[in-house]
Amino acid sequence: MEQNKNRKTIVIGHKNPDTDSICSAISYANLKAKITGEEYIPGRAGKVNEETQFVLNYFGVEAPMLIHNVKTQVKDVEYRKTTGVDRNLSLKNAWNLMQEANVVTIPAVTQDGMLEGLITVGDIAKSYMNVYDSSILSKANTQYKNIMETLEGAMIVGDDRDYFGHGKVLIAAANPDMMEYYIEKGDLVILGNRYESQLCAIEMEADCIVVCEGAAVSMTIKKLAQERGCHVMTTPYDTYTAARLINQSMPISYFMKTEGLITFEEDDYIDEIREVMTSKRHRDFPILGRDGKYKGMISRRNLLGARGKRLILVDHNEKGQAVEGVENAEILEILDHHRLGTVETVSPVFFRNQPVGCTATIVFQMYQENHVEIQPVIAGLLCSAIISDTLLFRSPTCTEADKEAAMKLAKTAGIDVEKYAASMFAAASNLKGKTDGEIFYQDFKRFGAGKVTFGVGQISSLNAEELEELQTRLIPYMAKAREEHGVNMMFFMLTNILTQSTTLLCEGQGAEQLIAAAFRNGEDYPQTGNHCVYLPGVVSRKKQLIPAISLAVQS
Repeated sequence: MEQNKNRKTIVIGHKNPDTDSICSAISYANLKAKITGEEYIPGRAGKVNEETQFVLNYFGVEAPMLIHNVKTQVKDVEYRKTTGVDRNLSLKNAWNLMQEANVVTIPAVTQDGMLEGLITVGDIAKSYMNVYDSSILSKANTQYKNIMETLEGAMIVGDDRDYFGHGKVLIAAANPDMMEYYIEKGDLVILGNRYESQLCAIEMEADCIVVCEGAAVSMTIKKLAQERGCHVMTTPYDTYTAARLINQSMPISYFMKTEGLITFEEDDYIDEIREVMTSKRHRDFPILGRDGKYKGMISRRNLLGARGKRLILVDHNEKGQAVEGVENAEILEILDHHRLGTVETVSPVFFRNQPVGCTATIVFQMYQENHVEIQPVIAGLLCSAIISDTLLFRSPTCTEADKEAAMKLAKTAGIDVEKYAASMFAAASNLKGKTDGEIFYQDFKRFGAGKVTFGVGQISSLNAEELEELQTRLIPYMAKAREEHGVNMMFFMLTNILTQSTTLLCEGQGAEQLIAAAFRNGEDYPQTGNHCVYLPGVVSRKKQLIPAISLAVQS
């Protein structure tokens, strides 16, 4: 369907995003859009930290759209764009539309697109089976235009925009003398070409006479009808057929359901509306936009082929780090530089995982491979990500590919790497006014090894005093954080960029002892005490800490 011709693809990093996650998402979305001509939207699964905000501000780039979850929504489903109709539409035309579109429900909408009601095949069927009242046409306030279209007739006298608002429908089968007793003011009379009958109906103040079998109407009758305010209509049908068809001219507004309508919005989640659908006997349900205007109709059948949001994951490949609802999404690609995790896909995907220090390095390589020029702003974002992830090439995760990419990007972006990095790291360690929780979750990830689950946060700084102050603040907070996440252990890396060392804060039974054993060098254990382990030379969570913890847990 039309809405799926140009489905958007979201390029998104992990929860608690860092500079690499944000900048790689923006840059890769830009690359994919240029290569394919399709729409790729950078997204983020969490709050932008101070360092990343500095980068975005420096290069004048807006933060990607915040995406709380990627569960399948109504707008992701191929629902029917059934056209809304006017409430005055005749039952006959409504039936014809249903047959043409092969639907059983039609929505009535206002001129500005607001939903007024629903008419179903069942409603139309009931209108035929339950109509015994000869005045129902006027009770339904039927427009003469509808009557004229239904009877395939022509309005000879009067305005077809007028309404038949009171009176009954009857057939003038008796002679004129008898007609005087049952024709009342405001009635609609179906009759033949007998002059006397036509004259009698007009004199009895009928609101309309329908002359059957295409009979001609005399000038005298036309003039008299005009004087008396009586509408005159002709139809090619005989009186029986005209009488049988005329009720089909009634407007759908008289029979449609207007109260207690069950509607869904485009932003509603499929899992939630499925429950509502199964509990109701309706075949179709209207969909409304955020502005409340009618968009289309959805049925249970539409949900069978529901496809999730299209995603490209960058800088992660573990389900625990992915945006909520990733299991419902259609993952197209994964770009990462971490260990292989647990993200499962329905079908094969493009998966590029390289042992480099930063995802942005991979994105840089892909720009080159596709011969796409890197604009200064994109170069600045990619360079910033590499500086951040490699701690300005000091991290053991840094490779020659990272350093080479960063220097080329810095030249394109017009920045001095050393000076820019100092400003960027200073912004990252600016913790004034932040709560313990904001600091702790600034760069936090959750991991699993065997049956053990643990979380690891990290802050890198050039200021040793600042890191020491954080040590006293965060140790008490970590106990609370461990309970909230329900993990066995919690760790936090206070990394000194200048000394290339980390003071690791530990929380959880046996956490401190586990780290001491994991980083034992021969008979020498690292310095421990007060929930802390000092780890000289350790600056990388990905390459140094996580592998060591995983091995220690499994040994």
